[in-house]
Order: sequence, then structure tokens, then C-alpha cells
Amino acid sequence: MVKVHPSVSGRLREFVDSQKMFFVATAPLARDGRVNVSPRGIPGTFRVLDEHTFAWLETSGSGSETIAHLRENGRVTVMFCAFEGAPNIVRFHGQGRIVTRYDDEYVLLEPLFVDLPGARAVVVVDIERVSDSCGYGVPLMDYVGERELLQSYFGRQGVEGSADYRRRKNRTSIDGLPAYDFDPPVEPPVEPAVESS
Repeated sequence: MVKVHPSVSGRLREFVDSQKMFFVATAPLARDGRVNVSPRGIPGTFRVLDEHTFAWLETSGSGSETIAHLRENGRVTVMFCAFEGAPNIVRFHGQGRIVTRYDDEYVLLEPLFVDLPGARAVVVVDIERVSDSCGYGVPLMDYVGERELLQSYFGRQGVEGSADYRRRKNRTSIDGLPAYDFDPPVEPPVEPAVESS
């Protein structure tokens, strides 16, 4: 049985705060566009900002579907599942927006999260509907640990290497929508002037 709640508070907030991962679903407006579902879960990269706002630190990665869809229409669903303890599923339906590392607001949001190599944006979701349901069909699973591969990779790339990666791999969605195209272009080297004799 689905129950709709007026806000993210009390036991719902405790549940969300205790989760190790969540899933993000977005879609383009085009009828033939591809729906996207992405997992998120690096520790320290997501949090409830208030009873009607959720945010996560978005890292550079192999794609940019979520950003492309949010830029186009803002629609997003965030889902948390209990993989341990009592069964539960919590969903936030809302409107998401992108705050890139080049936006003034990013400086205010960045300290709320862990320092993550390759971070490209903060996604802020204005929650319009909060619901939970039984979660009886979700299996119990043991948490083993974190993977450090993404952080290690972008840590080695550095700031400019991460930006170069995004320029090559994150500019458009798989459907051709504008995605993460915010990194400034690389200026070509200036050729020294040749003096004529």
C-alpha cells in the first residue's frame, strides 16, 4: 500500500539518511527518447537539505543522461530501497535542476558534500510528492563495502583532466540532447611571433 506524506521528516528522513545508495529516473520529452535509471551512492554525496529539498553531488562519469533530461524538462524520481532491516521503498517525485561547478551557487552547495574528484555539479530536487510503500519484493542483501575506482580515476586526472574527459564524453545524451557542455573550451596555444630578418 502506497502512503503519500506531506514532507520528508521523522522516520522517512531517518530512513533516507541511513541509506547507502539510491536510484534516479529521468526521461526526455520525445516519445522515442530513452528513459534513464542511474544508481548513486558514494558516501557523503547526497543529503536531504530540508523537508522538501533533496540534493546530490554529481560526479563525472561515462554518460550524462540525468543532466540532459533535467536540462530539458526537470522531471525526476528518486528512489530508496531497504536492502537490510524492515522492508521499505521511498520515492521523491519532483523537479530537478543542475548547479554546475561554474555556477555561483555551487560554492554554497559544495561544502555540504564530501570532496569528490571529478565532481561536475550538484543536482537539487524540489520534491513535489513523497511516498513510501512496502518493499516486500526487494531482497535482503549484505553491505560489503565501497568501490574507490571512480574517485581514484578522477583523482589521477586532476581538475583539467576531468574537464577534458567531460568535453569528450559528457556533452550530449545518447539521444543527442545537450548534456554537460559547460566546461570552457581549451584555448589553442599561441604561436610565438617569428621575427623576419
